[in-house]
Amino acid sequence: MIELRYFEPNDFQQLMDWIPSQDFLLQWGGPGFTYPLTVSQLETYVNGANKDDSSVFVYKVIHKESRNVIGHISLGKLDKTNKSARIGKVLVGDNDVRGQGIGQRMIEELLKIAFNEFALHRVSLGVFEFNKSAIRCYEKAGFTKEGLLRDYRKNGIEYWSLWEMSILENEWLAKQ
Repeated sequence: MIELRYFEPNDFQQLMDWIPSQDFLLQWGGPGFTYPLTVSQLETYVNGANKDDSSVFVYKVIHKESRNVIGHISLGKLDKTNKSARIGKVLVGDNDVRGQGIGQRMIEELLKIAFNEFALHRVSLGVFEFNKSAIRCYEKAGFTKEGLLRDYRKNGIEYWSLWEMSILENEWLAKQ
C-alpha cells in the first residue's frame, strides 16, 4: 500500500504546505523548527542525511496505487555502536488517506528498515500525551510506553507532556 523513499528537495514545498500552524509544527518537528517552515530549515534538516555514514534517514511516503506522496517520516539518532535509533517527524500529510491505517503502515515499514537493514536492537520515539490516535498507532505497531516526561515542552503558555516509547528487536520479531 505504501513505500518509503528518500525525501528530496523537490519534496520540500509539499511538506511545508502540510504544516498549518506553530502548534502542528512543534508536534511534528520539535523545537528545531520555527513556523512557518522554510526551504532553508529543510535544507539544514536533510544536510548529511540518507548516506551510508549518516545518523539520520529522512523519507517521503508514497501511496503505491496513486503514486502520490502522502506522508513523511524519519529515522534519526542512529547509533551503530548501541544499535539504536529514534523515529521522528511522523506525518500523514494527505487528509484523504487519514484514518486508513497509513500511520501504522509507515511505522511498520520504517521498523523493517531499522531492524532488517540497520540490524538495530532498539527503536524509540516520543509522542505528546494528548495525541491519543498516534499513541494507539504506535502501540499497535508494538511500541511500549516507558515513561511520561511531564511538562516536557512549552508551547505558548501551556506545557505538553511527552510519552517515551520503544520497541526492541525481539518484540518486533515476535510480531512478524
